Amino acid sequence: MRVLVAMSGGVDSSVAAARMVDAGHDVVGVHLALSKAPGTLRTGSRGCCSKEDAGDARRVADVLDIPFYIWDFADRFKEDVIDDFVESYARGETPNPCVRCNERIKFSALASRALALGFDALATGHYAQLSAGRLRRAVDHDKDQSYVLAVLSAEQLRHAVFPIGDTPKAQIREEAARRGLSVADKADSHDICFIPSGDTRAFLGARIGVRRGQVVDGAGTVLAEHDGVHGFTIGQRKGLGIAGPGPDGRPRYVTGIDADTGTVRVGDLADLEVTTLAGEAPVFTSGVTPDGPVECVVQVRAHGGIVDAVAELRGEELVVDLRSPLRGVAPGQTVVLYRPDPDGDEVLGSATIRDAH
Repeated sequence: MRVLVAMSGGVDSSVAAARMVDAGHDVVGVHLALSKAPGTLRTGSRGCCSKEDAGDARRVADVLDIPFYIWDFADRFKEDVIDDFVESYARGETPNPCVRCNERIKFSALASRALALGFDALATGHYAQLSAGRLRRAVDHDKDQSYVLAVLSAEQLRHAVFPIGDTPKAQIREEAARRGLSVADKADSHDICFIPSGDTRAFLGARIGVRRGQVVDGAGTVLAEHDGVHGFTIGQRKGLGIAGPGPDGRPRYVTGIDADTGTVRVGDLADLEVTTLAGEAPVFTSGVTPDGPVECVVQVRAHGGIVDAVAELRGEELVVDLRSPLRGVAPGQTVVLYRPDPDGDEVLGSATIRDAH
């Protein structure tokens, strides 16, 4: 099998490539250049896809004795991930750029090019598993990335390979060291890769500009002025620009955002609880659209926000009724459905949350 391996320059994709070689496949490595100024996308463990990362990936490819290329996806990444991220925040949403990157870059743009060039599959270093075409959680639940892959269609998964999903992270590092790969102890990247400073509010402010509005309480009393709804997300407690807690002495949280009026609403912790989610652009990873209500376990964040629920497709909208309330759920987040078996590790589908109440 001809396999293209997406090599970020980290330990996970490096071991994934090595395992594909060991399995006897015809392997080619590719590193994605996602920035016109790649030197700006890494600060220590923050960011990714820098010149340093490209060099690390190339050195691993040399050790594995496989062809290696760097493909320029900077324009596509800016349009489909960065611009989408900025526009979503301007609408008062809370997007997950890792979900969009997997959906639109790695398993759409990159996979399409790979198939057009005659490759049979795209392998990545994601912590997830495929069993009989079904997407499942990784063995290492702490590193599991099935959540950010749940937007993939059955056809996309048919050409995907996740070689390390059956192994805990610690063992992946040990394996890399045994293989003599220089990235064995390389720090994992974290936060948003295209914001190496970690200052999301400043990044958004520079691109959206000042759009003044008001912070109000449940009664509509104005508590503060702000420079734009992009500086807030549902469930946020700090940085609200208001003087102290509420009249009852309890902390106040962002409970609602209206981008049209520039209004940010705050309230008590209890005001954050939601029991129903409505999602758009649903995807069912098996390729089979459910007929009627589906008992499931849902997850609304990459790590956390997990409850039992029942989901039903109503027209083009996925409606999810939660068995117990969740807090801090925001439009723009992804809701992922898992099968409610004893392991709860098979992905059923996903949708982008449009409303939560």
